[in-house]
Amino acid sequence: MDLRLSKLPKNPVIIEGFPGFGLVGSIALEFLIDHLKTEPIGVFTHEKMPAIVAIHENKLVPPISVHYCSEYNLLLVHALTTLPGMEWYIADAVIELAEKTKAKEIICIEGVGSMQESEEIKDPQVFYYSNSQPKVKECESLHLKPLKEGIVVGATSALLIKSSSPVTAFFAEAHTTMPDSKAAAKIIEALDKYLGLKVDYAPLLKKAENFENKLKLLIQQSKQAITQKEMKQLSYVG
Repeated sequence: MDLRLSKLPKNPVIIEGFPGFGLVGSIALEFLIDHLKTEPIGVFTHEKMPAIVAIHENKLVPPISVHYCSEYNLLLVHALTTLPGMEWYIADAVIELAEKTKAKEIICIEGVGSMQESEEIKDPQVFYYSNSQPKVKECESLHLKPLKEGIVVGATSALLIKSSSPVTAFFAEAHTTMPDSKAAAKIIEALDKYLGLKVDYAPLLKKAENFENKLKLLIQQSKQAITQKEMKQLSYVG
């Protein structure tokens, strides 16, 4: 996978969020990109990725983009849509980003299936897992709950397997069938404790809902574009 950067921060913390359970990673990353003072500094591309971008409010939205927050020295890796079959490539690209910048840590944001049976999860729980014992102790000191049982899929699982850098994953309970702004808000709250981001919680849920609607539209449009492209290719073959 090709990684293009316009600047090379030193020793940042990398946070990645991809569409998954409840779009938790995407909603949370979208909120951070908007809430913190960030600038787009890079993109990931690969010949096997769909050649597709979105234009939102007259701005180009690449499939996978890298944003930088100088105030907290954060690199945010944000994905527009799911990229099945690309998980190992994405993990390699994030690892390359970590190596180039000598990142302190990679943080993954995910949704996880809930055991709560109600249609709406009123108070989503947040769990963590880390391959670094010092980071585990740090999470314990903040009274965060470890994920004792669960299945992790996608780029996060590949990162946990392949990365030699510390990788810490935060999981929020979410439904798979709907975007979950509450779960994303809980992730932001946990990150605030963990990184000291001074997030203003008052407007968070309202903003998260706006991001939810934006992401639903972008993901729906990207899926439609990919489907239309495949149909055109079939018609050419036929």
